[in-house]
Amino acid sequence: MDRTAGAVAVLSSCLGTCLIVATLGAQAPAPAAWSAKTAGAYLDARQVWWQNWPNASRDHETFCVSCHTAVPYAIARSTLRTALHESGPSEAEKALIANVTKRVRMWKEVEPFYPDQLRGLPKTSESRGTESVMNALILTSRDVEAGSLSDDARLALDNMWALQFKTGEQSGAWAWLNFTYQPWESADSPLFGASLAAVAIGTAPGGYASTPAIQDRVKALRAYLHKGADTPNLFNRAMLLWGSSKLSGVLSAAERQASIDALVAKQQSDGGWSIATLAPNYKRQDNSALDMNSDGYGTAVVTFALEQAGVARSQTNVSRGLAWLNQHQDRTDGRWVASSLNKQRDPASDAGKFMSDAATAFAVLALTDTSHTQGSR
Repeated sequence: MDRTAGAVAVLSSCLGTCLIVATLGAQAPAPAAWSAKTAGAYLDARQVWWQNWPNASRDHETFCVSCHTAVPYAIARSTLRTALHESGPSEAEKALIANVTKRVRMWKEVEPFYPDQLRGLPKTSESRGTESVMNALILTSRDVEAGSLSDDARLALDNMWALQFKTGEQSGAWAWLNFTYQPWESADSPLFGASLAAVAIGTAPGGYASTPAIQDRVKALRAYLHKGADTPNLFNRAMLLWGSSKLSGVLSAAERQASIDALVAKQQSDGGWSIATLAPNYKRQDNSALDMNSDGYGTAVVTFALEQAGVARSQTNVSRGLAWLNQHQDRTDGRWVASSLNKQRDPASDAGKFMSDAATAFAVLALTDTSHTQGSR
């Protein structure tokens, strides 16, 4: 074979190989989009389990609401309504709202989630403060769909305001459950709780946040939240970004950007975030190693917080976070997986799914985010 013929043969071979590669690339399926149907089924099933779990049972045939399973569910589940072509709440949603409403109406009669007599001081105070905020958040979130504030939500807000601290280091906030469980029930969780209160107040329909009678209390809440603007606990700062997006006057533009930058700096090479990297004091009580890989909860919370703070979905960090969530939903049961910050748990156990419950709810919120059209109050 002469030099010319050889060159032609090599070129033909290369072109054929490139054509095959290009064809395979064109035929390779893109990563499947997340499934609203399986996410909804997972969330509903977990909520039904929680409502019937003996450990969650409380007096007057009620059950306690949790920061990991019930509250995220209540906030997120309605966002799936359109995608699932539902005409109204699921049965699990109805049961949760009925339970919260009952406890709000019987506030002076129902026992706290964890009485002092059974759990020691100051669990009654912590339980009341925590539940009052969560009840208000659940009912005001429900009322957003209706467009008007219900009497029950207003009563829940009244119960909440009655327990707000008026003096001391915690002035403007609420007593919060502390079982040394991160990230929701620990010594630094009152900032998390106050951020949820800000969401409840700011999203309450009918201009509730501007009601003259509550302005002194709102002012105290803003002042408390503002003190947490530079906390090293980035999970709390993510929650604070969310709260400040709903209740104006909490963070300056520079403080908001500083929190955005701090969260973005923790994004991992695969586009996700690890909840374990968001605070310097996270350590498991059994001394087992924390999972430092990107997980469903860290990625969902930070992506959602960035969206709520006004960062566009097309912005690189947010789009990569959304892509991670799209790619990491469990296609079998619909959840996004995250592991405990407190101990090594069997991921197949019900307690081992608590973090995944929260991860799935916030993944739904991030993927269906409408903050750029709704605005803040």
